[in-house]
Amino acid sequence: MATVTYDNATRIYPGTERPAVDSLNLEVEDGEFLVLVGPSGCGKSTSLRMLAGLEDVNAGRILIGDRDVTDVQPKDRDIAMVFQNYALYPHMSVADNMGFALKIAGTPKAEIRQRVEEAAKILDLSEYLDRKPKALSGGQRQRVAMGRAIVRQPQVFLMDEPLSNLDAKLRVQTRTQIASLQRRLGVTTVYVTHDQTEALTMGDRIAVLKDGVLQQVGNPRDMYDRPNNVFVAGFIGSPAMNIGVFNVEGDQAVLGDARVPLSRSTLDAMTGDGKVTLGFRPEALDPVPAGEPGALPIKVNLVEELGSDAYVYGELVGPPEMAHQIGSGEDADQVIVRADPRDTPKKGDTIHVRIRPGEQHNFDTTTGARLPD
Repeated sequence: MATVTYDNATRIYPGTERPAVDSLNLEVEDGEFLVLVGPSGCGKSTSLRMLAGLEDVNAGRILIGDRDVTDVQPKDRDIAMVFQNYALYPHMSVADNMGFALKIAGTPKAEIRQRVEEAAKILDLSEYLDRKPKALSGGQRQRVAMGRAIVRQPQVFLMDEPLSNLDAKLRVQTRTQIASLQRRLGVTTVYVTHDQTEALTMGDRIAVLKDGVLQQVGNPRDMYDRPNNVFVAGFIGSPAMNIGVFNVEGDQAVLGDARVPLSRSTLDAMTGDGKVTLGFRPEALDPVPAGEPGALPIKVNLVEELGSDAYVYGELVGPPEMAHQIGSGEDADQVIVRADPRDTPKKGDTIHVRIRPGEQHNFDTTTGARLPD
């Protein structure tokens, strides 16, 4: 096993000026499951391909363990990659697909068979070893691709959105299997996904990228509870965090009738011109009676019932200029409220909610950076 280190690693594609990955500094611990996550075009797959040797590193370097592999050929890096599209040979059996890399490397047949059978047992594929890929389901094919990586016994596993082609139920089941398998094998793993739910449920740590720049690294709970900036706050969490721009009056953030106390350290660190950006998760909003001081009136547009949970999607009631000051997710002007699934409002109703004291996240309106609590 080994650590992985990105040391100011940069990738600039020919014909472009802006780096696809810009001075990435990141260390993956020995045996760690690290998830690279971000929106499309953020540089996460490029970062993985740089580590695999499939993309050039224009500046900086990449190390596996203490070895600088920046200019080392992919086949000599002792890594194994699992792709989104499985990349299985259709004319070969499952056993031959899993053992093909070992065969090319000149490994004795008996050892190949032993490693393949061991991996098949781990992945519950023993009864399928003689089948061709076309006779397997999508989930089984993905497990064969996993098995092909496992038999090589590499220092590092690289996984590039391996669950994207699976249906929703199978995706949940397979992500649990991959996470438990990685912990069982103890192999350092770098996993790329655009699905932040996958990131939160699978990773020991998460690294969030935007426009090729690393925004934050931390464990799932840190990312959810203390996002570094507005982008991470809006990206991590499902449903998304509500984020709005409030006016600052004295020591309070004000939007309509809502009043949120701000600490002296928050006020002293602000650079915005009398404004502050507040984020608050759907579960941080408490329903209150109409007319309650400091309440936000929300007109209900949709109720999403999930059995054990319910989420109300609505818009802020008030003057038009105020209605667009708060929203959830990118370019949205809706507010999301977690509701009692046994007592949900109806579409068109107006509910009143208040931000639970101390559960808002304060961000600088100018820089987007987190402010001290």
